[in-house]
Amino acid sequence: MCQETDETIKHTEDFKREAVRIALSSGLSRTRVASDLGIGKSTLAKWIVDYRPDEAGSGQ
Repeated sequence: MCQETDETIKHTEDFKREAVRIALSSGLSRTRVASDLGIGKSTLAKWIVDYRPDEAGSGQ
């Protein structure tokens, strides 16, 4: 799921996408999801911006 280099943890793209999927579909608060996954709330928020499923064309 993640690689530890020095004191920085690098999560895989799959882990990030799954975290976003859980945050958007689980009904749990983002604070709870972040805590359960062992990441910061601001990290999860950034991943949601970066990895949110493309909604292009949904309003057309």
